[in-house]
Amino acid sequence: MAITYELIKTCKQTGARLGKVHTPHGSFETPMFMPVGTLATVKTMSPEELEQMGAPIILSNTYHLWLRPGEDIVEEAGGLHSFMNWNGSILTDSGGFQVFSLSDLRQIEEEGVHFRNHISGEKLFLSPEKAMHIQNSLGADIMMAFDECPPYPAEHDYMKKSVERTSRWAERCLEGHQRPHDQGLFGIIQGGEYEDLRRQSARDLTSMDFPGYAIGGLSVGEPKDVMNRVLDFTAPLLPDEKPRYLMGVGSPDSLIDGSMRGIDMFDCVLPTRIARNGTCMTSNGRLVVRNAKFARDFRPIDENCDCHTCRNYSRAYIRHLVKSSETFGFRLTTYHNLYFLLKLMRQVREAIKEDRLGDFREEFFEQYGFNKPNAKNF
Repeated sequence: MAITYELIKTCKQTGARLGKVHTPHGSFETPMFMPVGTLATVKTMSPEELEQMGAPIILSNTYHLWLRPGEDIVEEAGGLHSFMNWNGSILTDSGGFQVFSLSDLRQIEEEGVHFRNHISGEKLFLSPEKAMHIQNSLGADIMMAFDECPPYPAEHDYMKKSVERTSRWAERCLEGHQRPHDQGLFGIIQGGEYEDLRRQSARDLTSMDFPGYAIGGLSVGEPKDVMNRVLDFTAPLLPDEKPRYLMGVGSPDSLIDGSMRGIDMFDCVLPTRIARNGTCMTSNGRLVVRNAKFARDFRPIDENCDCHTCRNYSRAYIRHLVKSSETFGFRLTTYHNLYFLLKLMRQVREAIKEDRLGDFREEFFEQYGFNKPNAKNF
């Protein structure tokens, strides 16, 4: 298999997993947060900066790269790694989430989905086979099966039909995958908040023996306690010897809670998106640096952080840049937020090694402010 997973240790306190994922472009320890580079770039960051801050894997988006510049151009360039000058691992999603979230005019049928290009309005069609062809052309280390991502909440009857369709599409993805020797294809477990449907989906997909599995359909508007409850009964259904990926999750509390429930990989646009609004993650909670009270604050964003931003620039300067819509300000806040989450995951892995992830969660939540009444999250 192109992708393999090595289980190193299980935390005695929580059951969290410390592991290592091996890919054609290197290995990385888990649990791991993956920065999102939608259009073959993590917004405002260079590949060199991502490597510098310790990101071994990034995510790119099949749907957006299909539209611009086109998978044929990326393939002609030698694949995503060569095209964007990235030497680490890459994961591409299937494009399914964008089809369902960006297009109001869509028609789902057994063959695939008819919808409109969200940029030009052009009529498009995406099927499991087409999603595989695009991802094979892009050349990422890890590909995702094409699935339906239903909205939250959804009725049980609709969700059951969706899960069954996703399972049939998963089989077609396996048949359409042309490069299993150097690209690993992950299946996606769906089922919403329904335990019986999550069990059905996991049973269907694990029988197909994918090299890894994602849990989809979460972080789509449901409360945090619902997400954690779903993870509690879904993660144990997945093989111990294969990586587990929770899609679209990137808030600090959810990264820790997901790790405690046996998740190995996470991704989200959250840290880069909020950075462009001047919102920063710090060891003491959320900090909106564009606020007026920081105009004469010459301390770093986070006095407990050793990232490039915090070692060299003040809140006052960064506020000035962000308020002036200067790109450099967005670069500094983005660098800090990504570094913060990558460092958090290093701390999570260290806590697993020392069998104290539960204690680490309690300490982190207390300092971050998650335990306070009306605490502000992201």
